[in-house]
Amino acid sequence: MLGVVAGVCTGYVVQAGREPDPLPPLAQQKVGQAKDTKAPVALSAAEDHRVKTDGDLRKLLVPRPAGTQKSGGVQGWVDQYGYAGDYKEPGRMFADLSDDSFRRSAVTEWKKGQSTTEVHLIQFRDTEKLSSRNFLSGQLTYMSDSEWAGNGGEPVPGSSNARVYVFDHPRTEAGYLPLYEARALGARGDIVMDLWFFDTKPIPKKTAMALAKRQLERL
Repeated sequence: MLGVVAGVCTGYVVQAGREPDPLPPLAQQKVGQAKDTKAPVALSAAEDHRVKTDGDLRKLLVPRPAGTQKSGGVQGWVDQYGYAGDYKEPGRMFADLSDDSFRRSAVTEWKKGQSTTEVHLIQFRDTEKLSSRNFLSGQLTYMSDSEWAGNGGEPVPGSSNARVYVFDHPRTEAGYLPLYEARALGARGDIVMDLWFFDTKPIPKKTAMALAKRQLERL
């Protein structure tokens, strides 16, 4: 056995002392560098979506229309507790936002006569999963229930996921005027838009649709 091992070692020594055999011609051909190649051009701030969405989220909120006044509600930043507090089950919503990697939220509100409009932008950390789409899907799921809009809504042109819902029936309570509602939901990038419309008279679908399109264009 020792002789076999010694013979193998000797073979390695001899091989090591030889000049390497030339490679086939094809393998020896040099690959030339492409001529006139230009270095990649960095995207401008206007072209880079992350520059826009990682900045001040409040600046992406659609501007308050002329002829309207600020409402008495919250304006600007809203933390996770504040956003969840607007729901019927705030504890459950807070937990859902945590599961969906809530990042931050901003809101603007305005009124005109008896009508009030709320615009919410909710941003998520879409790193390990598409949390923004998961949250949007959860909100869209129950909108067709009779307790809510009572219909399937209408898609917003130019978006693959946004929908506008005009509620079939107003909410009524003795001693109060009827409350008509509409809602628009959609997502672009890691941001979900959530628009609410309230009025004491029916809300035209075109009004909600126009604002939803304007807000999506800013994302």
